[in-house]
Amino acid sequence: MAMSSPLLNPYPAHLPPKPPTRLHKTTKPFTCRNSLPKTTTTNPLLKDPNHKLSWKNELQNAYPTESSALEFDVSNEKFQELVDRRCADNLRMLILDSVQKAKAGHPGMALGMAEIGYFLYRHVLRYNPRNPKWFNRDRFVLSAGHGCLLQYVCLHLSGFQSVQIEDLKRLCKLGSKTPGHPENTVTDGIEVTTGPLGQGVANAVGLALAEAHLAARFNKPDVAVVDHRTYCIMGDGCAMEGISHEAASLAAHWKLNKLTLIYDDNSNTIDGSTDLAFTEDISLRFKALGWNTITVKTRIGKLSKKEGTSKAHHGIFDEDDEKQMKEKVKWENREPFYVIPMVYREMQVQADHGEELERDWYSKLYYYESKYPQEAVEFKSLLYNGMLPGWENSLPTWSTSDPLDATRGYSEKCLNQLAKVLPGLIGGSADLASSNKVYLHDYGDFQQPASPRGRNIRYGVREHAMAGISNGIALHGGGLIPFAATFLVFSDYMKNSIRLSALSHAGVIYIMTHDSIGLGEDGPTHQPIEHLVGLRAIPRLLLFRPADGNETSGAYKVAVANRDVPTVIALSRQKVAAHVEGTSADAVARGGYIVSDNSGPNLPEIILIGTGSELCLCEGSASVLRKEGRRVRVVSLVCVGGFSTGSRWNTKRWCCRLACRDELVSKQARRSGEYVGPEGVVLGVEEFGASGAYLDTFKKFGFTEENITRVAKRLLSQ
Repeated sequence: MAMSSPLLNPYPAHLPPKPPTRLHKTTKPFTCRNSLPKTTTTNPLLKDPNHKLSWKNELQNAYPTESSALEFDVSNEKFQELVDRRCADNLRMLILDSVQKAKAGHPGMALGMAEIGYFLYRHVLRYNPRNPKWFNRDRFVLSAGHGCLLQYVCLHLSGFQSVQIEDLKRLCKLGSKTPGHPENTVTDGIEVTTGPLGQGVANAVGLALAEAHLAARFNKPDVAVVDHRTYCIMGDGCAMEGISHEAASLAAHWKLNKLTLIYDDNSNTIDGSTDLAFTEDISLRFKALGWNTITVKTRIGKLSKKEGTSKAHHGIFDEDDEKQMKEKVKWENREPFYVIPMVYREMQVQADHGEELERDWYSKLYYYESKYPQEAVEFKSLLYNGMLPGWENSLPTWSTSDPLDATRGYSEKCLNQLAKVLPGLIGGSADLASSNKVYLHDYGDFQQPASPRGRNIRYGVREHAMAGISNGIALHGGGLIPFAATFLVFSDYMKNSIRLSALSHAGVIYIMTHDSIGLGEDGPTHQPIEHLVGLRAIPRLLLFRPADGNETSGAYKVAVANRDVPTVIALSRQKVAAHVEGTSADAVARGGYIVSDNSGPNLPEIILIGTGSELCLCEGSASVLRKEGRRVRVVSLVCVGGFSTGSRWNTKRWCCRLACRDELVSKQARRSGEYVGPEGVVLGVEEFGASGAYLDTFKKFGFTEENITRVAKRLLSQ
C-alpha cells in the first residue's frame, strides 16, 4: 500500500508547487497513527468523562492484554489508537456480513484496506454528510471500484443518508444504493463511477486539476475559497492499466500537490499472484515520473483463511472461515450487521467537523463577495452551472457567401467565441491542438507553477488519460466545461472513458476531427470506418456530425447546454461549404431535419439522407434529379441518437429509397434497413479506406455526386 505526501498543509502561493506523491516498499503492518496526518488534532469526545467509560467493556473484551491496565487513566493517544482499531474491526465485520448476505461481491480488497478506509473517513477527509455536494469538500475516488464495500460501509458509518444498514444488506441487488461497483448517479458520497481499472486514477487527476485551476483563478492572499484535496485508492490492476501511468505522468508534470494516491499493493489479482505478470517496482516508476512516495504493505482478505491469496479477491466465505474471522476480533454471538453504538458517535466527530468547516467556508465566501465582488460573481456563476444567460448568442453564423473551410475550422471559431462567454470552458488535445484546431487563443496553457489559470490543457500523446481526466473535471462540481480533442480514429484509445462519461453523466465535449476517408493521404491507419457506429451505440452519448458551419454551431449549442450528457462532435479535415442551403443551427437539436424538398403537396419520390461532409453531395445530386423532374427530399441526419423515428420526413416506408449516410455504416446497420427501409440503399465503406488525395479516395469508394445520382436513378427505375 503506497500513499502520498505532502498531504494536508497547503504551500504558500509564492512557492513553486511540490510534486504529488511518494512510494517506497516496507513490510511493516499498517497503523493508523503514523501514516496520514489528521485534519483535527484533538477528539472533542475525550473531554466527556463518560466517553472512555462507554468504551471500557468493549476494548477490554477485544484487547485484554493491551487494555488490562486500563482504568482509563491512559493517555488520550493510546486510548484513541485502541478506539480506531475497534472501529476498523467493526467496519471489517460489516464488509463480511454484506458479502455473506449477498452471496456475491469483492471482499478481498475491502477487508485488506479497512484501516485505511476508516482512517480516511474518521481523521483525514473533510466532508459534510448532511450536504454531500458541499463544494469545498475533499474528494475521494476508489479507482479499485470492485472494493466498493469499503466505501459503502464508510459512508454508512459516517452518516451519509444514501447508505443505510438496509442498503448494506442489499449489496448488488437490483435497484439498490449499493451496486457492484460505485456509481455516482446512484449513491450520494460517490464522486465518480469506477470499475474498469485505472479509470479512477485519471478521474482523480482531473478532480485535482480542477481544484488547482480554480484556486489559481479565484483565491486571494487574504482568503481562499477553493482549497480542498483529492484522495484516490488504486490496486495492482489499476497500476497495470496504461491509463494510470498516463494520468500519473501528467499529474507529476502538472505538480498537483494536493493529490494523494494510495496504492493497495496486495500482490494479488484474479488469476493469482502478481508475480505471474507484474514484477516491476511501482515505487521506482512513480519516482521516475516525479512523485514523492511512501509505501506500506496490505493483506488482501485480511482475517480470512484466504488472506494473502487471489482466492480472497471475490466470492463468499465458508461457515468455518466466517466463524474464525469473527473469533479473531472477538465478534462471536453478535448479530449480522451489528454496529457498536460508540462507533457512530466516533464517526460523528468528523461529520460535525465537516459541518463546521462548511459554515466557515460560507463565511469566507461572504467576505469574498464583499471584498471581491466581480470575481465572486464569476465564481458563483460557475458553482451554479457555469453558463451566463444568452451565452448561445455568441455562436457564429455563416452564409453561403462565406469562404469554404473544414468543419474543424468552423469548430475553432465556435470554441473561441464560447470561451469569451463561458468562463468554465477548458480543455485540450492529445498533441493535436493545431490539427484539431481547439486552442483557446488568449487564454494560456494550464501549467504549474507558471500559469495554473490557463484554460488550454496540454495532454501530450495520452488520449486515454485525457478522456478520464476530462471526466474528473466535469464531475468536480466547479462549473468547468471540459473538452477533449483528437482524431476520430483514436477514439478507440478513449472508448472506455467515453462510455463512463455517459454512465456517470459527465458532460464532456469530445471533439473528433479527421472524421472520414476524406482525410486522404494518411491512409487506412488514420481513416475511421467503424468508429461512428460504435460510438453511436453508447447509451446517453450524443454524436453530432455537422455538415457546415451552422450545423457546427448548432452542435456546440446542444453540447454545452447538456451538462449531464457527453457529446462527440465529429468534424472534417477537408473543406465544405460554410452554409449548405437549408441547414439550420437550431434544427440540429432535432437530430434530423429536412434541408430541401421540391415535392410541394405531394410525397417525394426519393429521400437522400446525409450526415456531415456527405450532405453537400446529397444536395448536389438532388439538384440534378430535380432538373429531370424528380421530386426529391434531402435530409440532414446530424445526430442519429437525437433523432426521433416519428419525424414527419419518414412517414412512408416507400419514400425512403436512398440514403447517402456517412461512409461509417456497418453491414449490420445496412441489413437492418434503419431509416432507409427494405427498398433503400446505404452507400458505405466496408474496407479500411485507402491512401491518396481525398477527392481520389472519395471517387474510389463512390462518394461523388455522379455516383449518388446514378444509384438514385437506378432505384427510381425499379
